[in-house]
Amino acid sequence: MAEPATEAGSSDSLEGQIEQWRSYLRRRQAIRPVDVEELEDHLRGEVAALRGAGLSENEAFLVAVKRMGALDAISNEFAREHSERLWKQLVIASPGTAQPVDRVRTETIVVFALAMVAALAVKLPELFGLEWAAKDDMPFYMRNFSLFVLPLLTGYFVWKRRLSQRTWVWLALAFAAAVIFANVYPFETGSDTERLTALHLPIALWLLVGIAYAGGRWGESTGRMDFVRFSGELFIYYSLIALGGGVLVAFTMGMFQAIGINAQPLVQHWLLPCGMLGAVIVGSWLVEAKQSVIENMAPVLTRLFTPLFTLTLVAFLGTMVWTGRGIDLERNALIAFDLLLVLVLGLLLYSISARDPQAPPGAFDLLLVLLLVSALVADAFALAAIGARISEFGFTPNRVAALGENVVLLGNLGWSTVLYVRFLRGRGPFASLERWQTAYLPAYSVWAAIVVVGFPPAFGFD
Repeated sequence: MAEPATEAGSSDSLEGQIEQWRSYLRRRQAIRPVDVEELEDHLRGEVAALRGAGLSENEAFLVAVKRMGALDAISNEFAREHSERLWKQLVIASPGTAQPVDRVRTETIVVFALAMVAALAVKLPELFGLEWAAKDDMPFYMRNFSLFVLPLLTGYFVWKRRLSQRTWVWLALAFAAAVIFANVYPFETGSDTERLTALHLPIALWLLVGIAYAGGRWGESTGRMDFVRFSGELFIYYSLIALGGGVLVAFTMGMFQAIGINAQPLVQHWLLPCGMLGAVIVGSWLVEAKQSVIENMAPVLTRLFTPLFTLTLVAFLGTMVWTGRGIDLERNALIAFDLLLVLVLGLLLYSISARDPQAPPGAFDLLLVLLLVSALVADAFALAAIGARISEFGFTPNRVAALGENVVLLGNLGWSTVLYVRFLRGRGPFASLERWQTAYLPAYSVWAAIVVVGFPPAFGFD
């Protein structure tokens, strides 16, 4: 009579083991182009077959992982780090099977084809008389720059994750709406609402990329956290590609100058715009390829810059209090200040993604709480200054956008601080902080969409 209860309990145990295996696979980044979801389907099939043959649930799970072939190296490393289970007895080294070469080749061709399309897409408007880098046409390119590449990046993940027709149709409709709102509004030349549209549209569209990247797992905290890791790693790869591109540009101009030819038009009209867009696709593919150097680099960079940003914010608040000076509310100053707060949240998110949720609180957690509290206080000062400026001079697109963004940031920072303090005091699990951060991600894209869609008509396209 006790058997059904045992089965239910072991089922929860199996799901926990599969989730741990899946998370370990993604974090270790030891497989390159292989789709984790497909591997999980194979794993579950093996477990079911072994259970039918009479093995216990733990034995079936461990033997199934052993049979994954190309994952043997991962299995052995997983065994070393989880020796409290049966791995020492069940996992034995054996040669792995070869990678699916045809699939790797196909994905490589697809990626570089998409990169070429993105690179050339930015040149297509020239067929209609809109020249890149021309002063009168730059507003068009500013509004549409993200639309040249993000639909293609989303398409790559739709293809790779084999998303359902319903999902990709909704994603396509969302991008079509973005194209309309970016181009049909009669913006005044150089208007604030046009600049705000150019700045906020990529933020709104990044949510669509995340939905495609998660591959049907966007509703899960782990799926959203995987997208956070992807975004952080893409930023690192893109920065490295940009540095290499800068060297290429310098050498190109230098070599052509040596023979008396000015290469600046080539660089300005082709290398820069095409390279910036194509690098987004290539960088995303490199992240998907799971280069292990980034796996080690990202946590190190997080550990390095967290204390530096904490020191910067504490020094900023101390100086502001000491001198009695308020925050400058000019547009560029507000953008820089909000970017600083976003970077703080980025450090927090990436620290959370790289942290073992079961580990006890440590010194680095105290540092993160100090960073959160400092950012929270700085955001409160900014909100007070923006509110005072609005009450004195009235509403403008920039002030209202800054007000909304700082309110959104304040909500995230405030509740994150509460959850982190609870964790430090042993009154709440670390997982609650992770769930809050990932669940809050759409709030930024929603606000950005409101700015893009609602602000231009609300402020007369000025």
